[in-house]
Amino acid sequence: MRKRTVAWIVAIVSFVVLMFVTPRIPQSQEYHDFADQREYLGIPNTLNVISNFPFLVIGFVGLVLCYWGNYFKLCLQGELWGWTCFFVGVAAVGIGSSYYHLQPNDSTLVWDRLPMTIAFTSLVAVFIIERIDEQRGTVSIIPLIFIGAISIVYWRFFDDLRPYAVVQFVPCIALPLMAILLPAMYTHSTYWLWAAAFYLIAKVEEAADKPIYKWTHHVVSGHTLKHLCAAMVPVFLILMLAKRTIETDRTSLLQTWKVSWTKRKENGRKEEHYEYSYTSVPIVESQ
Repeated sequence: MRKRTVAWIVAIVSFVVLMFVTPRIPQSQEYHDFADQREYLGIPNTLNVISNFPFLVIGFVGLVLCYWGNYFKLCLQGELWGWTCFFVGVAAVGIGSSYYHLQPNDSTLVWDRLPMTIAFTSLVAVFIIERIDEQRGTVSIIPLIFIGAISIVYWRFFDDLRPYAVVQFVPCIALPLMAILLPAMYTHSTYWLWAAAFYLIAKVEEAADKPIYKWTHHVVSGHTLKHLCAAMVPVFLILMLAKRTIETDRTSLLQTWKVSWTKRKENGRKEEHYEYSYTSVPIVESQ
């Protein structure tokens, strides 16, 4: 109890210090100038719009599987609420991001980023439920989503992206670390790392929007690929939920890797010994 309280105090103080010592980060208007602005069938920025469709489908599928005969076998009520919020956020990204790309500007960008904060913060709550404390994680779902929404409001009113950057990027660092270091309640924890890897690739593609558009000879832009790659994140999490079972021997991925590495080293030290016997074979000269 005391350690958790100290951790929260340290986190809050660190955020306050960060806000004081770092400069304001305004929203660059160049962000809205995407490489691929082609229009097909009367749809502006067509590929950037329709590449959001997978989010809507995947989010809807995940939401249905959460409640269809408890397909994911979620043991805790908090888990069900957390994953519900996550898949609602994913589906809403498909709608909000499509709306933004029809007419990219700061006002429409709100509806792109708000669903993403719902998805990010919901995953943090799920991790707390599964790996730290069920009750605290369940109680944290609404406050974490509220914090995410506040970061969007703060950005729009003060043109400062620092709180939003914390909401987006801290989970990107914290969740993989928690997946590796904290004992898992379920099996198949490596799917968390696959999801994190694809999100990292998506961010690289987003940063290289125009170079990728040039390298592909104006076939596809980095931002379009970013949407498709980011949509793989909930796909991996759905696969994890479908395959995983309760971990009887709760160990972290790091411990599992250490055991596996130790066994490999021991097997490598074992040498096979072969015994050879030689016999004399008489040579018969042909007449």
